[in-house]
Amino acid sequence: MEAVCERVNGASGDEEEAVVGAMLWSIQEALERQTLQIGASACGATAVVDVLKFLGVDVAPEEADHCVQTRLRRNDSPLPDYLLSRSEAGATHAQLIAGAEGASNGKAMGRFFHLHPCRRVKLVPWLASWIQKGAVPVATMNMQLAVPEGEEVPDAWHHQLIFGVAPHAVFMTNPLDVVSEEEAHKRLCSPSVLLIRREDVLQRLTPDCGLSGLSESQSDPRWKALNVEGQVRQMALEEEREDEQSKLTHITIPAAYSSGITFFALRHSEVGQELIKAPELPLLTPD
Repeated sequence: MEAVCERVNGASGDEEEAVVGAMLWSIQEALERQTLQIGASACGATAVVDVLKFLGVDVAPEEADHCVQTRLRRNDSPLPDYLLSRSEAGATHAQLIAGAEGASNGKAMGRFFHLHPCRRVKLVPWLASWIQKGAVPVATMNMQLAVPEGEEVPDAWHHQLIFGVAPHAVFMTNPLDVVSEEEAHKRLCSPSVLLIRREDVLQRLTPDCGLSGLSESQSDPRWKALNVEGQVRQMALEEEREDEQSKLTHITIPAAYSSGITFFALRHSEVGQELIKAPELPLLTPD
């Protein structure tokens, strides 16, 4: 694996002076080599396929998906079970790590770094430093944050392989994209929640769907803390009123995912061992 790095001229400040751009692929190489989404909710498995490519391990997309154990939405289920399936659809960073290890027969390893609550880190320099050492980063992001004005709120979180960084910019695959450091950081620093669209709730809301189960039967106390049942009931009341008052556009439910960055490397490589020993990023504390 080759990392192409160049020092940035004209930066200011001690840490900014050390900022470097680091690329695993050029943009043209990314266009030619990236793996596009391999299946429903399978952005995590898709990222794992390309991670293993970088690490010299060829794996079929089907095998990667099997090892990641991608979870699907249960679209035909009653509302409580549908919402539960939405909260865990796709994969967590832990599933990506286990999937990469399984698909590579233990050759690859991953280390996840939490970015929520906010951490004391300069995102691009930090990513560049690990890329230069040979690590392959995958972002786990809440795409429902930092939505450009006028655009619809996305429907899910997303895993994307980061194939390079430049000053204040992050380059990602599936889809091929470049986003500002600020935008990426906002999506990487999110509580573990998911917005569910009004229409997705109401079309499954029936008199016999048992809303009390949204708070009482879930093992995760966040369902009760977020008052998911109350949010759904409010939506139902808004429909009955049939007035022009402001209506909820979404409800908020717990999500299984944690926002942050997973770095992958060969287990017995120098960078792999360094990742294992690396401390968590320090929390950002008020001045």
